[in-house]
Amino acid sequence: MLREILIVDGYNIIGDWPELRALKLERLEAARDQLIDDLKEYKAITGRDVIVVFDAHLARGNRSEEIIAGIKLMYTKELETADELIERLVFMFEREKVRQHIYVATSDYVEQQVTFGGGALRISARELRQDVIDAKKEIRERVKQIPTQHNRLDSYLTPEVREKFEKWRRK
Repeated sequence: MLREILIVDGYNIIGDWPELRALKLERLEAARDQLIDDLKEYKAITGRDVIVVFDAHLARGNRSEEIIAGIKLMYTKELETADELIERLVFMFEREKVRQHIYVATSDYVEQQVTFGGGALRISARELRQDVIDAKKEIRERVKQIPTQHNRLDSYLTPEVREKFEKWRRK
């Protein structure tokens, strides 16, 4: 089976998507959380491994990583840009002897060219946004197809027990 990996330039996407850009004006953390939530749904539909890279080059300390609901978040180390980390990830994945496709989601033209030269396929911020919208739509359609069941006690009673309860109720 072919492994697919999507590497997302987090702040580039936040700066491009109108709804995330608006959230960023209120609170940057809210925009990051929304992006991660959107990518969880995208991952559920596509089955791709998703890595989101956030620029922390102005922060002190070492690079950190965490996984939230299967989405890997990576923060750059001190004096490192997201572009540098993304490029390193692309070259690292390309060196692996595993059949895989690597996608990089960014609208940074230079980053697109460098990662494309490293063997990755590019997805613009707009394309990723449309893919996320489509994934959400597909999830809604799948949920609609799930038969609804009444979760009432009455559904689990035998006819005899139901009859006894009805007699008690009428007394």
